[in-house]
Amino acid sequence: MSDRISHDLERRLRADVAGELLFDDFSRGRYATDASMYQMLPLGVVVPRNLDDVRCAIDGARVAGVPLLARGGGTSQCGQTVNNALVIDTSKFLDRIVELDVENRRCVVEPGIVLDELNHALRPHGLWFPVDVSTSSRATIGGMAGNNSGGTRSIRYGIMRDNVLSIDAILADGSDASFGSVPASAATSNDPGSLARLQRDLLNLGIREAAEIAQRFPQLMRRVGGYNIDALVPNGDTNNLAHLLVGSEGSLAYSTRIELQLAPLPRHKVLGVCHFPTFRAAMEAAQHLVKLDPTAVELIDQTMIALARDIAMYRPTIEKFVRGEPQALLLVEFAEDDHEENLRRLQQLHECVDDLGFS
Repeated sequence: MSDRISHDLERRLRADVAGELLFDDFSRGRYATDASMYQMLPLGVVVPRNLDDVRCAIDGARVAGVPLLARGGGTSQCGQTVNNALVIDTSKFLDRIVELDVENRRCVVEPGIVLDELNHALRPHGLWFPVDVSTSSRATIGGMAGNNSGGTRSIRYGIMRDNVLSIDAILADGSDASFGSVPASAATSNDPGSLARLQRDLLNLGIREAAEIAQRFPQLMRRVGGYNIDALVPNGDTNNLAHLLVGSEGSLAYSTRIELQLAPLPRHKVLGVCHFPTFRAAMEAAQHLVKLDPTAVELIDQTMIALARDIAMYRPTIEKFVRGEPQALLLVEFAEDDHEENLRRLQQLHECVDDLGFS
């Protein structure tokens, strides 16, 4: 059955798609995996050269009644980028910086741009996109938005939700929509347009369920699971509906352009390497160390230390910074503009760890 559906899909798309169509067994096999343990053979893959190709893929999937899956670098570790679906891979062609506003520290990008490539282009302007995931050499901005990625420095800069200003998208019916800040008055708008109706319904959902959302949603520094329906709850003069798409794994709309908030590149950095005799001690200490307002706190356990010691290119670094045989490390970074302030905080870190009983 799936082979017949794949054949029909390919035939339907072949005449209209300018990009690449990958329906052979080898290509489908490559897209059947990501960085997770899951394996699911897609019906086929569209590598769109432009947005017209994306629209053709969405229309084709809708007519065929099959799922549609947007995919970036395939770095997901929980199977989000595999499915028995028609896959759209934007990482090859839809990877441009559409707009850059240095003065206001914002940019608009296509979903397929890779984080490292974006930051390479921003560096001459003294800017960067600070959601710095460990897979930055492969992860695309579209995938990071879909995943609501966090990154090492989320305690200072926030997660994707905090750094996405707006999203242009294509809905399941093929219509265009822009998601961003909308006034609270949109909840009572009489505008008959389809987007206005959608905004009205979403805001009224937030009004109706505000108490339930407040009761059920955990108040955490970094929460990245599930739909961000708390973005619909009345929040002053405006609500940013783009935050509902962030973290939705592409299940609500297909993002075509994403507007990002940028940050100045740090001028100075210092790093404290805190050693602990047990993994638990390191975990318990973190709650105290974050009170020093670092830009990052990262845990490295004994397994990672041992693996790094076995790899020639990492061994010199381990020998330089790791003393003895700790079971865990906490790497604590400070990156204030004033370098003297960084040094003061590094001294405070030393005193804090000492107070906790770990000299």
